[in-house]
Amino acid sequence: MQAGILELLRDDKRTVVLVTHKLQYLPHADWIIAMKDGTIQREGTLKDFQRSECQLFEHWKTLMNRQDQELEKHIPSTLECLSRSTLLCVSALTVISYVTPVFLVALLPLAVVCYFIQKYFRVASRYEARFQQKLLEYTDSNNIASLFLTAANRWLEVRMASAIPPWGLGLGFCSLCVCCVSVELGHRLAELLSAPREYIGACVVLIAAATSISNSLHRELSAGLVGLGLTYALMVSNYLNWMVRNLADMEIQLGAVKRIHALLKTEAESYEGLLAPSLIPKNWPDQGKIQIQNLSVRYDSSLKPVLKHVNALISPGQKVSWGGSPRIGICGRTGSGKSSFSLAFFRMVDMFEGRIIIDGIDISKLPLHTLRSRLSIILQDPVLFSGTIRFNLDPEKKCSDSTLWEALEIAQLKLVVKALPGGLDAIITEGGENFSQGQRQLFCLARAFVRKTSIFIMDEATASIDMATENILQKVVMTAFADRTVVTIAHRVHTILSADLVMVLKRGAILEFDKPETLLSQKDSVFASFVRADK
Repeated sequence: MQAGILELLRDDKRTVVLVTHKLQYLPHADWIIAMKDGTIQREGTLKDFQRSECQLFEHWKTLMNRQDQELEKHIPSTLECLSRSTLLCVSALTVISYVTPVFLVALLPLAVVCYFIQKYFRVASRYEARFQQKLLEYTDSNNIASLFLTAANRWLEVRMASAIPPWGLGLGFCSLCVCCVSVELGHRLAELLSAPREYIGACVVLIAAATSISNSLHRELSAGLVGLGLTYALMVSNYLNWMVRNLADMEIQLGAVKRIHALLKTEAESYEGLLAPSLIPKNWPDQGKIQIQNLSVRYDSSLKPVLKHVNALISPGQKVSWGGSPRIGICGRTGSGKSSFSLAFFRMVDMFEGRIIIDGIDISKLPLHTLRSRLSIILQDPVLFSGTIRFNLDPEKKCSDSTLWEALEIAQLKLVVKALPGGLDAIITEGGENFSQGQRQLFCLARAFVRKTSIFIMDEATASIDMATENILQKVVMTAFADRTVVTIAHRVHTILSADLVMVLKRGAILEFDKPETLLSQKDSVFASFVRADK
């Protein structure tokens, strides 16, 4: 099936439209359209998708959920209501002015008063909308109602199992009440702000009635015209309220258009780099020497730095107990900047100060594809794609079957794969759900071995696997990756006790950086306290 699809995609004589959720076909497509909920979210070539700023994807879900609702449902209906209410209000005032032309004298000051009222009403409506949005986001209103109802329906079963404390249901009920109260406050605020418009409507009725009756007494108007003018005067209040409310709603909802405009102006990453391809050695990095000079990192220009003035030197010639290249361990408490450190190697965060030099080349000057293709990383959550084992190990199809089998044997997965129908062509489901958590991580390890990069980063790779799989992973790293520079970000501190150097981070700064035996010999060492706590 896969071969047939690829053959069709290579056919230049016909137009092929492939609807799929499998990423393995994207490199063979000339144009990619990403859809969600029946709408096109983004389109372009594969390079266009790869070059977008990382922050765009971090905020994509939140932004698009709000924009989908506002653009598809709210704005068209609000625009229709605004147009209708405006036309009806103008028509009513026109009829009143025709019946009693004297009404035009009072219409001008009323219009000025109405302008200032709607101006303040729109400001109040914006603050009301922001308050409700922040409150609903804070309490996670999308899940509170369902969780509360589920807990209430099965309260006895949950309490008998002691799954939640006695106050658990009360806390959920209070959270639900907070959401309901916020919505109710918004409605009450809207009613309060509508009072001045009701007074304007009453003034219109009073003026129209007074002028109509006065003209009628002088026999200048018939009873029918007086009734017509009064009828439309009574409608002005409703039309005016409706028009101002829709105008405020439209202004709030047009914020989605502003956000989309900001997304369209999102700058691409420095994908091409400053160095010409001819200046980058084909085997770079071949030594694995890493220099970190005064590095400061932040996730966005509006946020505080997560790494502050970090300096370190990792030399490839350092002697270690298990191999010929250095193994660096990085540890620290939650929020200390460990994962941000690994992201900096791949330029997935803003390195606004300092630099990282690998084998004499500043990585900020490299093309992104070159940089990221020359490094390997294993994350805490294994990354596997829907497709064959062969595709997951070697997406670019650069290696022979013997190399892939060698990688599987090193990762102790050879027997597992051989037992599957199809061997290397056996299917891995989305996210690798047909394999255990430990096996998924070992597949990622085999993929890192196939890439044969000189620098290998493990970002809390053993945090979600059992001890047996962790021992396999550590053994493979010590043997198969002995000639590479290994940077281990540790969840379990004992995994970096055999490292050549240990870096302890605290609030984005280096607290300790030395050999593990040196740090363990110091009673007041933070690393030593981590090791004691891990035992």
